[in-house]
Amino acid sequence: MSTTKKNWPKLPLGIRLLIAAHSMSVDAFSRSDGSAVNRRLMNLFDPKASPSRKPDNGVVSSDIVVDTTRKLWFRLYSNTTTAGKMFIPVVVYFHGGGFAYMAANSMSYDDLCKRLAREIPAVVVSVNYRLSPEHRYPSQYEDGFDVLKFIDNPDFEGFSAVGNTDTSSNKAFFIAGDSAGGNLAHHVALKACQHQFSRLKLRGVVALQPFFGGEERTESELKLAGAPLISVKRTDWMWKAFLPHGYNRDHEVVNVFGPNSVDISDLPFPPTLVCIGGFDPLQDWQRKYVEGLNKSGKHVYKIEYPNAIHGFYAFPQLPDTSLLMAEIKNFVLKQLDQ
Repeated sequence: MSTTKKNWPKLPLGIRLLIAAHSMSVDAFSRSDGSAVNRRLMNLFDPKASPSRKPDNGVVSSDIVVDTTRKLWFRLYSNTTTAGKMFIPVVVYFHGGGFAYMAANSMSYDDLCKRLAREIPAVVVSVNYRLSPEHRYPSQYEDGFDVLKFIDNPDFEGFSAVGNTDTSSNKAFFIAGDSAGGNLAHHVALKACQHQFSRLKLRGVVALQPFFGGEERTESELKLAGAPLISVKRTDWMWKAFLPHGYNRDHEVVNVFGPNSVDISDLPFPPTLVCIGGFDPLQDWQRKYVEGLNKSGKHVYKIEYPNAIHGFYAFPQLPDTSLLMAEIKNFVLKQLDQ
């Protein structure tokens, strides 16, 4: 039985209008067969932010190109109040958007990454990966891992350029992301934990309402089928646009602990923080993810916000957003103390 609109948490009018506009644009400018997105029109509903060389509440940012041929780049954020200090962690962040929408310079993600850089504090690397359906799996994972190799290269001087004096061979970094970016965080971390980096050391994963799924319909998907922002109809479209032709939602990158999943029990997968919202249709898949990590013998920390919709952290005025920022900070600091 679906939850009626009167049961949804009350949100400020401005947030409701933003969600409605985004949902309308996604439905209107995406072909129903998952074959194309009208980027020109979508960009009208996805305002972009320029990098900030002048401190914005203590945070500066710049864009760094990794590969011009595939337009792979990232935005580098640094907290100017930590200049000259050692052991500032690096957070590699993957934005959400169902693999098909948004960008590292989308205004909402620019604000979020500035906040992470300011409040943890951390150097944040926000990856602008290729989007589906123009670029299907595994393009996004390849882009993410290539950025890790790029910043691991001793020739990359971006960390020292922003005032981080830690030049050790064990620079702590975390892989984080929300929604589709949370899915990316898991899979990029899966590859990273098996890779020998020259100066980076993976210390943890932060998965905010990660986008997982499967062929079965979970209770939360049925109950919250018409949820704001990310309905079941939209998630089905996103998987269709993302997966190679001929595969279904039980693919190992979608249903990560499902019938076709990879056994990670013997892999040094790092501690993981998972955020779940009570009004997110994906919440049952996220709980399955937590359960799967536990059964694989991995350290996992689950935080739940009963009244949170999918993507609530994009709205700084919501009280749960500040609570989440504090949880992320505590998780990062705890892993650094290990």
